[in-house]
Amino acid sequence: MERIQDDGMEHAADPDLVRDAKHGDEAAFTALLRPLLEPAYRLAAGMLQDRQLAEDAVQEAAVKAWRKINQLREGTEMRPWFLGIVANQCRTTRRGRWWGVLKIDAQQHGGQAPDDVAVRGIDLRNALKRLHPAQRLVVVLYFYLDLPLEEIGIIAGASYAAVRGRLYRGIRELRADFPITEAQA
Repeated sequence: MERIQDDGMEHAADPDLVRDAKHGDEAAFTALLRPLLEPAYRLAAGMLQDRQLAEDAVQEAAVKAWRKINQLREGTEMRPWFLGIVANQCRTTRRGRWWGVLKIDAQQHGGQAPDDVAVRGIDLRNALKRLHPAQRLVVVLYFYLDLPLEEIGIIAGASYAAVRGRLYRGIRELRADFPITEAQA
């Protein structure tokens, strides 16, 4: 897996925009949220492995963030706060009644969603699906969003050591699915 380079942008929430959003300014909230939507979608897609469910999860998370904007503490970065809401929404989606129904329905139709058919030869998505959700969250945040372990800890609500352990175990499990043979080395 190759790590994506950081975009070099500062991710601290503009205090003026946060203040305005807390006072009900939708334009300020949109300005705060807009740069976070793409990483939020990548997180949700990695967690849920379904494009439509990922879009729905990000949309629900945005609505929840709007409702909870007053809970954003002064000086707190917007990215980990919002990605934490997205991660929680993904967990809620996975626990939901329809998650099992949707997965059973996909299995009855050949076991592959249209997106999976397009990437049939790629086994990484299936390996990610087999990871424990807590490990998948850390792996997706680390490799897909290139976040530092400290920020992942904030999003996951776990200590640095716990995040590091989850990442290590997740990578170990993924490597078991992709053994390197002498011909590849």
